Amino acid sequence: MSKLSRRDCMALGLAATAAGCAPFDSIMDSLTPAPAAGSAPDSLNGLARAKGLRFGSALGSGPSGAPIHPGDPVDTRPNQFEDENMRALMIAQCGMLVPENELKWYALRKTPVGFDFKRADALVDFAEENGMAVRGHTLLWARPQYIPDWVANYDFGAHPRAAAEAMLVEHVKTVCGRYGRRIFTYDVINELIVPETGELEQSAFTKYLGPDVADVMFHAARAAAPHAQLVYNDYMNWGPKSEKHRAAVLQLLERMRKNNVPVDALGIQSHIGISFGNEPSNDPVYAAKRETEWRKFLDEVVGMGLDLVVTEFDVNDKNVTGDFAARDRAVAALGRDYLALMLSYPRLRYVMAWGIVDKYSWLQHTSPRPDGLAKRPCPYDDDFRPKLLREAMADVFRAAPVRAAMKTG
Repeated sequence: MSKLSRRDCMALGLAATAAGCAPFDSIMDSLTPAPAAGSAPDSLNGLARAKGLRFGSALGSGPSGAPIHPGDPVDTRPNQFEDENMRALMIAQCGMLVPENELKWYALRKTPVGFDFKRADALVDFAEENGMAVRGHTLLWARPQYIPDWVANYDFGAHPRAAAEAMLVEHVKTVCGRYGRRIFTYDVINELIVPETGELEQSAFTKYLGPDVADVMFHAARAAAPHAQLVYNDYMNWGPKSEKHRAAVLQLLERMRKNNVPVDALGIQSHIGISFGNEPSNDPVYAAKRETEWRKFLDEVVGMGLDLVVTEFDVNDKNVTGDFAARDRAVAALGRDYLALMLSYPRLRYVMAWGIVDKYSWLQHTSPRPDGLAKRPCPYDDDFRPKLLREAMADVFRAAPVRAAMKTG
């Protein structure tokens, strides 16, 4: 595809302006000087900003030909960071960026010696050059399959608990020390809970530290990045199969609050889908019950004094039949309902999509559709044209209640 002209960008709603950003809080002000990405009033971030919100997306710089995550199918997506149209769309629509995989352990620490920050640096530099704030994802992905094999086989010596804690603290200090205030929030821990059972994930770290792994990580993050919003991130959802997951996350958060662990927010990944997990999504009685149970969960979280963050939003249309138009209508309808519910909570201050262009979505390479067709989970299609989901997201931002400045701890 040829490079989009400015006229093309205007037609697609992509053009950015040189206007400065409205204040978000003192940290965000220092991170997003004018001219800034996503400052056009009709951009997704511009519409969000008008209500005291922010919008952003994940962006990856990894080469194709390797798994997205260890054990996943081979990633055949083009390198999205090298696509100038993708970069232009990010600049036009987003006020925030989160590296897709570049800050995860398996990307940064392939061996026990040293860190490889090259790919992460490129994304942070790009964000900074364009006035985008950066989320740090993640200081620890707690599921054992996403921790490098060398950690599982590491000799922690005669005092394994102390050695495991030291390794975690070193990691946090190194990452946070490198980026300083260039990263304003961190997913300190991602997915510490086994969703099916509600138990802790079993890894080299929980083996020796148990639930104290959360205490170690969050205290280390507060010491290394005292300015940052510290987030526990997970994928519990509103489906019936998520009851144990939700309950265990609440217990984890309650434990951290009781022990004065400095957690500021719950990150809700928001990989939602139509008939996802065998949900009877067309049943209005079930839908009402689902919303009631989900609100009960969210109410308990904010009742602890925690903020909410939508960290990885997309809409999986794996099980939706029909042509593209029918699938796009279903995706937009569910996305609208979900985001409207989430944004009804004033303590939710920003929304991150996990990709904004269909062909670059991680969902293209995980759990394929039965008919083998590409998925349609993002607000823009393969040709960078806005879809119904983009319209739904814009409508939700326009209708969202105005909120006060984000708590930064």
